[in-house]
Amino acid sequence: MLVGGDDSVAPCYTRIGGRTYMEFPVIKAAGYIMVHAPNIMMEHGTTITMEQIKNPDSSYLGIIDQFIRSFDQAVKYPPNQVYIGNLTPDELRELPRPWYENLSDGGREGKYGEIYPEEEFYGALKIADSFQLVELEEEFARKIKTVLESKKLFSEKQLGLLDRASEASHIEELVESGKAAGLYLDQKLVGCIREAHDTDPNLSADTIFENLVTKASGALAIINLLKKNQLDPESVDYIIETSEEAIGDMNQRGGGNLAKAVGEIAGCRQATGVDMRAFCAGPAHGIVAASALVQSGIYKNVVVMGGGSSAKLGMNSRDHTAKGMPVLEDMAAGFAVLISANDGVSPVVRTDIIGRHKISSGSSPQAVIQSIIVDPLENNGLKLTDIDVYAPELQNAEITAPAGAGDVPMANYKMIGAMAVKRGEIAREAIADFTAQHGVTGYAPTQGHIPSGVPLIGYIRDSILAGSMQRAMVIGKGSLFLGRMTDLFDGVSFIIEKNSGETQTEARVEREDYKQEIRNVLAGALQELARSMAGR
Repeated sequence: MLVGGDDSVAPCYTRIGGRTYMEFPVIKAAGYIMVHAPNIMMEHGTTITMEQIKNPDSSYLGIIDQFIRSFDQAVKYPPNQVYIGNLTPDELRELPRPWYENLSDGGREGKYGEIYPEEEFYGALKIADSFQLVELEEEFARKIKTVLESKKLFSEKQLGLLDRASEASHIEELVESGKAAGLYLDQKLVGCIREAHDTDPNLSADTIFENLVTKASGALAIINLLKKNQLDPESVDYIIETSEEAIGDMNQRGGGNLAKAVGEIAGCRQATGVDMRAFCAGPAHGIVAASALVQSGIYKNVVVMGGGSSAKLGMNSRDHTAKGMPVLEDMAAGFAVLISANDGVSPVVRTDIIGRHKISSGSSPQAVIQSIIVDPLENNGLKLTDIDVYAPELQNAEITAPAGAGDVPMANYKMIGAMAVKRGEIAREAIADFTAQHGVTGYAPTQGHIPSGVPLIGYIRDSILAGSMQRAMVIGKGSLFLGRMTDLFDGVSFIIEKNSGETQTEARVEREDYKQEIRNVLAGALQELARSMAGR
């Protein structure tokens, strides 16, 4: 089947003797991590830090400490349990709300990943630091080294970096001078991150802090992916990093390459990589690019990943505290997805069905849904109802609704349902059933790129392998206008589908058999022709 319309592209199929083999790449594994980061939120979340500058005596700043969660509360928060795989989105839907008052009994480790406390993350920051900019207090460093040794996340050499500790007085002096940003636990200074240059704002202590948070959480995401799935780090050929931070100095502010920096910490010594930025749509672009690289044969194993954002911690904390609820945006998150060559088992990425928001598409909600979701399905003979589950922006509504943003996933599902009505696929009164059947309850932290489709990939993969799902669509949407270079919107979608069970190797074997069959037929025809000619 070929893609129709003006945008027709010949899909990468192999046709043998009337049979069709899909040579698509596969979702080999997916992993997710979270970091409970209340102190980082208070020191580097932009909502809070801007308030400290503009209105330091505000009542909001005066009460926020009363609404900070403990690590145990953050771990047992049901949406966080879904993120690491201890609960399914369907199970979350049935739990009583508000979820922050109805905690689960899950632990910090799940099927897909783990939730880390802030003190362990500080140790990871030190290990992720390649320029000795992170300084930890001696007693704290010794304690964290012991803890991380037991976790078996890092090599002995990496753990040895924690032996390079500093005296408390030296750290205090650096922070008080403004040359370093402090690392706090319960308002106690246990370390700092120094500036990398005394005049370059892109290498200031705050910017280095932000970049290292993304790097360290991204490294944890890859390490978790490899560990959970018993994968060799050196099997990774390429890394695409899709967070929203720009790594560079004053001469090249977004120069990168955070992907290789993360891969170095994760032990992916045979990999190269690149950073890919598109605001919230970055991960979807990354997976499409990774799939193309694998399908082309350039690379065999590509990891698409993203670390957390310290700037976005506590974005809606003003509205949370005003309503007397805990500050729920205290979690930095990371993800990593492995795209590999077809193994005949793992779900495939349908590279012939890619939705894209073109420059000419328009920015109305209907135009966005049309270009990203409807067009690629229609061009491939599929209906909106043929997709078992959609994974759009999966923000946790318990975070966004108090700030007036409503239930973002549900809004997306309703728009998709409305398009299904318009196309005559369902009746208008069936929209509620459509959203329930084809949607999931939002559960991801509001970390920009993190909620945009990718949190569901692990669940989608497992459901397809279990036979309870045939096909899902992951949707990444981005607000490019935030950079003030264009007022355009952005969006990309791709489909994950059950593997046909036929691999390229099997296809090549049958291809040779088919060629031999053709040769035999031709030889027989030539012999018959020769006999016929001789008879004349």
